[in-house]
Amino acid sequence: MVDKTKTGYIVGFAAAVCGVFGAVVSIAAVQLKPQQVENKVLDQQKQVLSVANLLPEGGGDKAAIKQLFDSNIKAEVIELHSGKPVDGVDVATFDQQKAKKDPASSAPAPTNNAKIQRLPKQAKVFQVMKDGKVDAIVLPIEGYGLWSTLYGFLALEADGTTIKGITYYEHGETPGLGGEVDNPLWKAKWPGRKAFDDQGKVAIAVAKGDFSDKAAHPYKVDALSGATITSNGVTNMLQFWLGEHGFGPYLAEYKKGHK
Repeated sequence: MVDKTKTGYIVGFAAAVCGVFGAVVSIAAVQLKPQQVENKVLDQQKQVLSVANLLPEGGGDKAAIKQLFDSNIKAEVIELHSGKPVDGVDVATFDQQKAKKDPASSAPAPTNNAKIQRLPKQAKVFQVMKDGKVDAIVLPIEGYGLWSTLYGFLALEADGTTIKGITYYEHGETPGLGGEVDNPLWKAKWPGRKAFDDQGKVAIAVAKGDFSDKAAHPYKVDALSGATITSNGVTNMLQFWLGEHGFGPYLAEYKKGHK
């Protein structure tokens, strides 16, 4: 009869339990992965629809969001440096964040105020379609604030210059201060602003002051109260992603074909 008090038995039993538990966890992770991917895609679709002002109040269920996205949004993967579309890529499941972390599909970013360390060689952009024509463009944006990296989307009107909307879906900024990037009242200040000046230079910025008159201040948005560093972070990320190392080449290509 086995002496269950012996060290060898105890260690062996513990190892067996750990092995079984590990196998169960691994199987569960594999089985859950497709659902996790589906949820991630759905959340991205929801955010794109939201910044394009196409998401109904309440959001809708999975089927409604998917139908709305498929009916109105054309997604494509582009080469970041050239701005041209890439063939042979599964657009639906392309993960820009995953690509950014893989040395084979990314490169070190040039020194920048947004504190972006690496850039994916390819990126996903979204065109909002209406009556067979581009009605708006949605671009993913990210950059560092005070405490965290902020992830969001910027929507431009069909002219590629006028801002349609901005939204952030993930960040760790201080609630009530930098966290106000989520506030609908602050986000409502963005539509109608101009991302570029008449010479095509990135001009949009968040600054202290009263810039409620959009006609008089087309390139400025009121800073978040008590959150100077987060406000500067928003400016820095927009300057980067609308510039030559971000979506500048894509927007230049787009404007050439949509004059």
